[in-house]
Parts: sequence; C-alpha cells; structure tokens
Amino acid sequence: MSWLPHIPLGVGARAVVDWINTYLPDQLDWIAARFNDSAGGLTTFFLLFHPLLVAAVLGLLAAWVRSIWFGIFVTAGLVLTMSLGLWTQTMQTLSMVVVATVIALVIGIPIGILAARSSVVSTIVRPVLDFLQTIPALVYLVPVVIFFSIGFAPGVVATIVFAIAPGVRLTELAIRQVDAETVEAGEAFGGTPWQILRGIQLPLGLPTIMAGVNQVIMLALSMVVMAGFVGAPGLGKTVTGAFSRIDVAVGFEAGLAIVILAIFLDRLTGAFGQPTPHSLGAKVRGRRQAAAQAAVAAQAADQQVDQATRGARPARSHA
Repeated sequence: MSWLPHIPLGVGARAVVDWINTYLPDQLDWIAARFNDSAGGLTTFFLLFHPLLVAAVLGLLAAWVRSIWFGIFVTAGLVLTMSLGLWTQTMQTLSMVVVATVIALVIGIPIGILAARSSVVSTIVRPVLDFLQTIPALVYLVPVVIFFSIGFAPGVVATIVFAIAPGVRLTELAIRQVDAETVEAGEAFGGTPWQILRGIQLPLGLPTIMAGVNQVIMLALSMVVMAGFVGAPGLGKTVTGAFSRIDVAVGFEAGLAIVILAIFLDRLTGAFGQPTPHSLGAKVRGRRQAAAQAAVAAQAADQQVDQATRGARPARSHA
C-alpha cells in the first residue's frame, strides 16, 4: 500500500515516552522506589520465616476458606517448590502478584462503582478498557522498562495496567445487576447513596466483584511471568532464562511452580466469593452454632424446670 501516506503514530508514541523521561524523572524514580520497596519488602517478610512454616500457614488458610483436601494440596505443592529450589522465586512472584492486585483493585473498584452510577463515566471508561484488554501483553513491557529500568517496578506497573480491566468491568456489572426494587426500597426508607451502596449494592454484588478479583489475580500472575523478559525477579525470570538456554528441565519445574501458585490463588479467591460448606472455617462455625443452640435449649429447659418448681404448691396437711 505504498500509495497510502504513512501516519507516524509510532513516532508520536516515542515522543511521548521521551517527554516523560525528560521532564518527569523524579516522579518515575519515586514510583519505582515505592514498588520496589513494597514488593521487595513483602518478599523479605515471606523469606523471614522458615519455608515449612509459611507453607503450613498458607495451607491452613486454604483449608479454612475452601477445604481440608485443598489445604493439603497447597501445602504439598509449596513443599514441592522448596524441593525444586524455587522457593525464593515463588515468594517473589507471589509478592508481585499481591502488590499489583491490591493496587489494581484500589484503583479499579472505585472506577467500576463510578461507572455503574454514571453513564458518562461508563462511556468514557469502556473504550479505554477495551484497548487495555486487547493490546498484546508484551507491548506493555516496552515503555515500562524504559521508565523503570529493571527490578520489581516494571513488572508491577505493567501488571497493574494489564490486570485492572476485569476489576472495573465486573464491579460495574455487580452494581448494575442489583435488583432495582431493592435499591428503591432502601431509598424509600431514607437511605443515603453511600448507605445503599454499602448496605445493599456491595453485599448483593459481592460474588460478581469477587469474580473480578479472581480475574485480576489470574491476569496479574500471567503478566508477572511475562515480566521476566524485562528482568523482573521471580519465576518469570527463571522461565525466560530456561527459554534462552533451551533448558527443558528448568522450564518445566518453573512452570509447575507457576501452576501450583495459580491453582492456590484461583481456588482461594473463588472460595471467598462463594463460601463452601466443606471448608474448615465453615465446619468450625457450624459446631459453634450447634453448641450455642444447645446452650440456649438447655437454658430454656432449666427455666421451664424452675418455673414448674416455683408454680408447685406444697400440700397442706389436714388434722
């Protein structure tokens, strides 16, 4: 198509990147330092304890939220990553996912709420989200490595931008799908918009919101692995190193560790959105409720016995 004029969109994008690098270096350094400190500090915290203790705590969390068998699987999987010599990389990847997910949700959920309440905001946000979800993942890594060099920061920033879209979309969907009659009933009783949001829309839309959280986490995990191409630490760096050396063994082991981490995060967040009766927490709560009901029944029986005893009159003797 030589007869068509070339539109220099790439030149414009490069000009924007150069302008940011020239005029906002202090801001970029500050952002990089915050992300490096947060992800690096969380990794240090995980590595501060014995790996078996961390695996046991995460396994107990999985058993409490989902099921005992899932807790056993998580503990065994994390012990397997230790035996493969990938514990540090696994904790680095987990730290990046946690930091990126928290920031993406802190930004995305309020935007989703605004989009649900305002058609103007929804109209503006929707094409931006379409663009973020359709652009190839590797494209995100080109500008972030220019802005933030290597380390945790480029991986975290690229992950936030890549994973934020489902959090916004599913939060908006959760708020919009709440029954209008229920909202009108809350308004009829004098509820303020904040009270209706907090007491009606968010609780009823929680399963859908948690589905968005789950999608954010899964996208974050996939992106932090891709961030290994730009030097971000973790399992992604191990995978890219194995790719460059054509090392099938190391690549398989790192991939297996990623799968274990992905299953743990996916099932855990899914259980938060839809609690299961097979979880250890549900069983403990059930036993407590049964004990409380038994105590109430015993107290009621004692009160009936006391009332019967007080109502009885001693027989009078007739001389």
